[in-house]
Amino acid sequence: MTTPQTRLSPLEVRERAACMCEHGYACSSFAPGHALHLIQARMASATPRGWVDALVAAADPASGIVTLRTLDGDAITVWNAGGAALEAVAGTPVALHRDHDVLAIGAVQYNIAR
Repeated sequence: MTTPQTRLSPLEVRERAACMCEHGYACSSFAPGHALHLIQARMASATPRGWVDALVAAADPASGIVTLRTLDGDAITVWNAGGAALEAVAGTPVALHRDHDVLAIGAVQYNIAR
């Protein structure tokens, strides 16, 4: 006689999933503000008109929140779990892709959540 196996539905598994950055490891999620997906990076580089120059107004490494000020004077607050706030000190020039939510600090790009 066999014992019936209990299987979890995909919904139950998804509800329990958590990004590894919550535990101090590298991001395992491509949700907004987590790891930058290759397709997201390629779409941002393929559409150069979406980039805007900005300066970092403030950065809080503890929360991952970075406040940007575009050259037009707009204030934009973004969040990233991957360390963008560690790299972006106040006054740092950055580039923001408005269409694909990518923040470029030097040669490094981050997926951001607004």
